[in-house]
Amino acid sequence: MRLGEFAMSDLGTDLPMKKTDLEKQKALKLMGKLNAAIPPGRYAGAAPALDRREQRRLDHAAGLVSFPVKLRQPLISALNAKAQADHVSVNELVNTLLAEALKG
Repeated sequence: MRLGEFAMSDLGTDLPMKKTDLEKQKALKLMGKLNAAIPPGRYAGAAPALDRREQRRLDHAAGLVSFPVKLRQPLISALNAKAQADHVSVNELVNTLLAEALKG
């Protein structure tokens, strides 16, 4: 056996294994363990995320309609900052600002 090679007798075969192959095997084993692990309660126990159909149904019941628009980045940044300062969502802020602008 040369330097950098390990026998695979530990893994159940007699073929030589390079150090990089051994590290890949270790990584795959670790990833398998991570994927099989149960998520902590703070992630799994939280309120379940609504699927798009359910969210659309709730929005429709609340009288909300999707209205995508394209705005310039400085305006978006200003809206986000004002919404955060006022402790409201961006949707609520835009709704209020548009309603006030259309009154006048």
